[in-house]
Amino acid sequence: MTEPGSTEPDTAEPTLRKDAALNRERLIEAGRDLFAKRGLSATLNDVARHAGLGVGTAYRRFANKDELIDAISQQQNKEMEQVLADALAEPDPWDGLVLFLERSTAMQARDRGMAQIFTGRHSCNVSYDETRDRLAPLVDEVAARARNSGQLRADVTGTDLIFIQVALSSVAAVAQDGHQPADRSDTSELYRRYLWITLDGLRADRDPSPLPVPPLSVDDTHELLRTEA
Repeated sequence: MTEPGSTEPDTAEPTLRKDAALNRERLIEAGRDLFAKRGLSATLNDVARHAGLGVGTAYRRFANKDELIDAISQQQNKEMEQVLADALAEPDPWDGLVLFLERSTAMQARDRGMAQIFTGRHSCNVSYDETRDRLAPLVDEVAARARNSGQLRADVTGTDLIFIQVALSSVAAVAQDGHQPADRSDTSELYRRYLWITLDGLRADRDPSPLPVPPLSVDDTHELLRTEA
């Protein structure tokens, strides 16, 4: 604090704000790293230790783990939004659809926490509403472009692409958790095999079988994937 009459600026408060912001970013970075490896079962205490910070510091920046997950989810939404923008920028609509599914499933395969958030296995209502409002229209547009070009079968919608990601992230999780065969070093890439089998099934130039269940609407999809608050 400055003495009366002094012209020296009081730098204590700006320094505290800067330290608080840096600690928040350290916690988000540590949370992403830890959740990517261990999933969302890791605690806020675990994240604090991983960040090299005290537990009290963590709880001053985030009241609970859900607040940290929500902050991470907002970052992930931006990253997925960029993937979708790149997909929509592809001149060929089918290439755009493939790009979206390849990149989005790769991101979730290497980040267990992201996969759990995007498949609704843990997300607060605010972040999940943001995911629906920001990303779902772009996913629908990726599907519509490919469908309207005659390359994607006519009965496939954007919500189908979401559930394909849910399925493939489950394959990736099984491959990560399972006992690794001694003669294989590529099990972390196993989900890609099923992605390409799926892509063949999505193409309109095949002779598709009638689908036994209709697609869900966007609202129904997000209601199904939403966890209880």
